[in-house]
Order: sequence, then structure tokens, then C-alpha cells
Amino acid sequence: MLTKFETKSNRVKGLSFHAKRPWILASLHSGVIQLWDYRMGTLIDRFDEHDGPVRGVHFHMSQPLFVSGGDDYKIKVWNYKLHRCLFTLLGHLDYIRTVQFHHEHPWIVSASDDQTIRIWNWQSRTCISVLTGHNHYVMCASFHPKEDLVVSASLDQTVRVWDIGSLKKKTASPVDDILRLSQMNTDLFGGVDAVVKYVLEGHDRGVNWAAFHPTLPLIVSGADDRQVKLWRMNETKAWEVDTLRGHMNNVSCVMFHAKQDIIVSNSEDKSIRVWDVTKRTGLQTFRREHDRFWILSVHPEMNVLAAGHDSGMIVFKLERAPCFCSEWGFSVLCQGSVFKVF
Repeated sequence: MLTKFETKSNRVKGLSFHAKRPWILASLHSGVIQLWDYRMGTLIDRFDEHDGPVRGVHFHMSQPLFVSGGDDYKIKVWNYKLHRCLFTLLGHLDYIRTVQFHHEHPWIVSASDDQTIRIWNWQSRTCISVLTGHNHYVMCASFHPKEDLVVSASLDQTVRVWDIGSLKKKTASPVDDILRLSQMNTDLFGGVDAVVKYVLEGHDRGVNWAAFHPTLPLIVSGADDRQVKLWRMNETKAWEVDTLRGHMNNVSCVMFHAKQDIIVSNSEDKSIRVWDVTKRTGLQTFRREHDRFWILSVHPEMNVLAAGHDSGMIVFKLERAPCFCSEWGFSVLCQGSVFKVF
């Protein structure tokens, strides 16, 4: 693991890379959101309007915006050029775990301890769908990179895949959104705009994270049973492919690498693990002495990853170790070069 940049701060619960600039957002348990330049090792800005921990944060792909969600039940949309919060979305009734912009539509998906997932139109600033079905905290939810799907993970021990195709068919004008919100309220959170496509059952304890593969019909999940599971789906069903064992405590977060056939997971056991997707075996482990890991972020285009832990975050690359031609190595050395840790 080639450490490019490291920070010391309060516990980091949320991370997001900027798609074009060498920036990363870190949302902290203290309620502060930090914006870092990880190449220069400098703090660019900080935002502190949330009351309590901020667990989720995400950059927009093309607009100068980011979204955050926190324990104050609030979702905030910020303009980082204007250095301020533009507006707040209200509706969740408990802690908000994750927030994410859609790559194409003016939507945000949020996951909450109120056992629901909500989809919002950030242009009209309204909730356009409430996804109900989980019966415990929803720990994360994210859009599929290409298809009209959402994946969610919950402490009810399930991963769910939701079909949101009917949302796209509806017009997205503010008037229609208000009408839809009114209809949704009368349905008492009926969630008519999204339906459960698959319920993935296999974890023995609460599931903390689930993520789509960027190109293949795969899902990876991590749970309090200390396991990482790989799932495959087609048009009609989804099934468990394999279980990756090795973590010694709750798996906090797990993601596919954007460009390589590897899975990266981190855990409260103070380790980051790298797994081979094809062979479904562990490749390398990186440990910290005192810090539990909570969150991962994978850059959408580059071989750059980040991990948040109890006392800050690490931005790093995964490189093939010179002495293992087919293995991925953790090291601060790369062909004679030493990367400075800030």
C-alpha cells in the first residue's frame, strides 16, 4: 500500500473523491466536513453547519456541489465554490448513514436509521420516493453506475436491490414532484415508484455495506459476521457466489476497485484487506495499531483509494509488489521511491 497522504483528525465516517481534481471530502464524527487536496497535503476548506456526526458525504460528478447527511436527520447540499450550504432536505426521522448523487439524473439517494431509503430531486428540493422494506437501520444505499437500480444494506441482515426504473419515466418538474410527494404521504410511505427486485440473504449478522461492481453484474457486501460476500445477479435472480473470510471483527465497508479485479474491505479489526475477485482469495492485509476503520472510497477513474479510521484518514494506491509479479503489495516503497506521509 503506497501511502500518498494521511491526516490526523476526529473519527472519519464519510469520504468522497472529486472526479477531476485531487480533492477528497472527509466527514467527521465531530460534525465537521473537511475538503483536502491530497496531492499537496493541504486543507482547502471546512464546513461545520451540521449538529452532530456527519456520516455521509459525496461529490457531484460535474457540478460544484457536494451532499452530506448526519445525525441531525438533515441532508445538506453545498456549493464548494460559494463555500456555503445551498439548502437542507428534511424528511428522515433518524440518523442518516449515507448520501449519494446520481450520475445522470438530479437525484440523491439517502439511507437512514429510520429503516427507509429516500430518493430526492435536488433541483426541486423534494423527496420523490421512499423505499420501505428493511426492518432495521439501513447502513448504506447507492445507485448502480449504469442501470436503474439501488443497492442497500441493513442491520436486518439483508442486502436489497431495488428497481427504480419507473422513477425515470415520470417527469421531474417541481409541480409533479410536489404532487408525487402528496400522493406518497397519502400512501403512508407506500413507495410505489421503487420495487424490491432481490433480497440477498446469507449474512448471519447485520450488514454494514453493499456495493455494485462498476461494470459486471456483481455485488459485494460486508457485515458484523466478519464476512465479505460476493453476489451475482441476472435479470431474474441474484445468488451468493462466495464468502471471503479473514477479518476478525465487524466489516465496516467493502468496495470493488474501479479498474482492477480486486475487492478492498476494511474493518473494526483495524485492518484493510485486499482480495482477488477471480480467485476469491486474500492477497494482502494492512494493519493500524490503534485505529478501527470505518469507511472506504475508491476514485472513479484513478488507482487511488482512501480509508477513514478513528483518528483520521489515509489516501493510498495499490501497486503490484516487485517481488510478487501477480500479487498486490502493501509498502511505502515503490521501485526505490518513498512516498512522503503528510
